[in-house]
Amino acid sequence: MMNQPLLIELFTEELPPKALSKLGEAFAVGIVNSLKARDFIEADYVATSFATPRRLAVLITNVRTTSPDQHCREKVLPVSVALDANGNASAPLLKKLAAMGFADVQISQLERAVDGKAESFFYSYTAAGLTLNTALQSAIEESVAKLPVPKLMTYQRPDGSSVQFARPVHSLIALHGPDIVDVGFMGLKADRITMGHRFLSEGKISIAHANDYVDSLNNSGKVIASFKQRKENIRSQLMAHAGADQVLMPDALLDEVTALVEWPVVYECHFEEIFLSVPQECLILTMQTNQKYFALTDQSGKLRPRFLIVSNIATDTPEQIIRGNETVVRPRLSDAKFFFEQDQKKTLASRALGLSNVVYHNKLGSQAQRVERVQKLAGYIATQLDADVTLAQRAAQLAKADLLTDMVGEFPELQGIMGSYYARIDGEDAQVALAMTEHYQPRFAGDALPSSDTGTILALADKCETLVGIWGIGLQPTGDRDPFALRRHALGVLRILIEKQLPLHLSGLLQHAAALFADNASFSYPGEALTQFIYDRLRGILKERGYSPAEVEAVVAPQPDFLSNIMQRLSAVQSFAALPEAAALAAANKRITNILKKTEQAYRIVDTALLIEDAERALFDATEHVSSKVQTAYAAGDFNQALQILATIRPQVDAFFNDVMVMAEDLELRANRIALLAMLHGILNQVADISKLAA
Repeated sequence: MMNQPLLIELFTEELPPKALSKLGEAFAVGIVNSLKARDFIEADYVATSFATPRRLAVLITNVRTTSPDQHCREKVLPVSVALDANGNASAPLLKKLAAMGFADVQISQLERAVDGKAESFFYSYTAAGLTLNTALQSAIEESVAKLPVPKLMTYQRPDGSSVQFARPVHSLIALHGPDIVDVGFMGLKADRITMGHRFLSEGKISIAHANDYVDSLNNSGKVIASFKQRKENIRSQLMAHAGADQVLMPDALLDEVTALVEWPVVYECHFEEIFLSVPQECLILTMQTNQKYFALTDQSGKLRPRFLIVSNIATDTPEQIIRGNETVVRPRLSDAKFFFEQDQKKTLASRALGLSNVVYHNKLGSQAQRVERVQKLAGYIATQLDADVTLAQRAAQLAKADLLTDMVGEFPELQGIMGSYYARIDGEDAQVALAMTEHYQPRFAGDALPSSDTGTILALADKCETLVGIWGIGLQPTGDRDPFALRRHALGVLRILIEKQLPLHLSGLLQHAAALFADNASFSYPGEALTQFIYDRLRGILKERGYSPAEVEAVVAPQPDFLSNIMQRLSAVQSFAALPEAAALAAANKRITNILKKTEQAYRIVDTALLIEDAERALFDATEHVSSKVQTAYAAGDFNQALQILATIRPQVDAFFNDVMVMAEDLELRANRIALLAMLHGILNQVADISKLAA
């Protein structure tokens, strides 16, 4: 068995750029996993994936020519079936051996062993290893079948047969070291021939050895085969051309541009400074979205009248390329300038009236009706926070008006942003203008929260109205589907309440939002289902911040209505869990919880006259002693101190469960002891349900 590097390449028409990176990685992983499963790859292998606009490839080191022989042991038949009455081979045994390919095997060659409750015959043999071409043929077919292709294309091969792939496939390379592996795909036979850059290379390129692939494409083909290397090459060129300025290069744009070029070259272009009178977000978005250009800003973040393009053509005279791109971008910027100027002819307040003609959802009415609900909810939240109700309701009234502007109609991504610009132009209060943008925050994981009081209030109102309304008409998320982004809205509500430490009842927010739909026949209050959904999102947030599942469950399981102090509770639980008394108290609390669950009677006040055992009197005295201290610490928000105090009663708790029979035959004694446990349970779980810490 000779180990050599293995190269596989599919050369195609231009692949979908937004999917190219994932396609390249998936193709490589699929080939590797399939060959590993067939034992063709050594443990110290290295796999390198390649993806360019016209190819998917992988280079794997230490691949065997044949897989090792396999020592196999297979069950044949139970002895009772395999032998006839005379102890000879039965017809079923002969038939089974023939089906397994062992027709010449005799009974004496079979192993007789216990199999469960009966005896069976087994046959051990050595299976010859597979050849690489056999395994690779399956690997290619399996890998391609699993590729995350956005949309398959059906096309005809020269022989008239129809095949399906992301784009038409023109050639297949399969090289094991210097040798072609005899495999095929889409009617193509494997070879060593590929093509380089459409314009910069000189025809076909023959790959002499699998290890020559990268250098051959780079030197003869003018192709940087590695997606990652090409991306970093582009990033470096952009940074170099930016100079003292900052280049705006979001990952999604960088990935897409990387997928469009094989030999990237960055050139600098310019546009007229008159366009800088337009909000820079508009100019940046049109350059990025429509033209795939990279905008530049100065160190303070102000847009510069120059931008960078990534070309697929290297030339010493790029003037024509530069002029062409400057000519192409000018109409786009002119459109943005026109939209901005036209939009200013009407105020946001006047546009808000038109929201009655815009459907929000056929079961929830128009955008105007939604705005009215958000206004009321914002007023309620502002009142709870002693904030400016007038500002909150004015912001809610105008928040969706920019949906009717030409600019947002052209670039929906600018909703809120344009609202802020137009509100300032209209002379609205600075907090109202800022809230136009901030009420959409956080837009994504890790996004900033609203900075202003009015923006915070409006963001909460908008998200709660959406959560309750959409869930209330039966459109809750299912599996991976979440068309109304309710998961994102729930996370936004949680982050705002927690990180801004707002003294608001979560239940109050949801119930007040639900009351706004009281006259809607299609609406049904989501209640517990929505609450559970939100607390599940809370569990996710806290686990992402490094807390253990047990710690998270301890604070979330009781479903705290105030989330402003959730982090302090978690910190206290962490400290408590490190105490030597924690495990025993958690286990005792779990036991108490289970006892109380089985008790249907209402808990009464503990009758001290019925505390006849020393251990139960000691537990009552200890509980009474720490109760006021725990309450004081809890009221002061010192959750760590509260749990530390509870740790002191561990001896009395242990003694109680060692010496006292809770479920006494005397019903009065039993009821009194259960009342004592209920009293203790209430104190133990004020900060968190510490029973969740029990192993």
